[in-house]
Amino acid sequence: MNDEPSRLQLLHFARRVVVQQATAALAQIDGWIVAEERRQAERRRGEDTRPAPPEWLVQYGLNRANVDAVHTGGCWAAAKSGRCRPATRQQAIDALRRQVPPCIHCRPDTALGILG
Repeated sequence: MNDEPSRLQLLHFARRVVVQQATAALAQIDGWIVAEERRQAERRRGEDTRPAPPEWLVQYGLNRANVDAVHTGGCWAAAKSGRCRPATRQQAIDALRRQVPPCIHCRPDTALGILG
């Protein structure tokens, strides 16, 4: 009696192994696709619910009491300082009239029509 599997049996076994591995790989890829679709949907939801950036910013000093500068809402220098708070147009104008210096990069005084 020959207990060794035939060549045909080995080929069928090899096919079952390949199908099993391919099925597992496809399931893993499908999981990655679902996770990425969820991340993209969350990103879009976050972008849709993000409030509009402020039009004007007031930069406070290190002690948070003194006002150091006035910026436009999209100023890169204001973003780097980390000490800015949103301001209304009127607050920005009032600060400039109180001699708070305008940012030299974004020139909010020019944008507000105030000539220094």
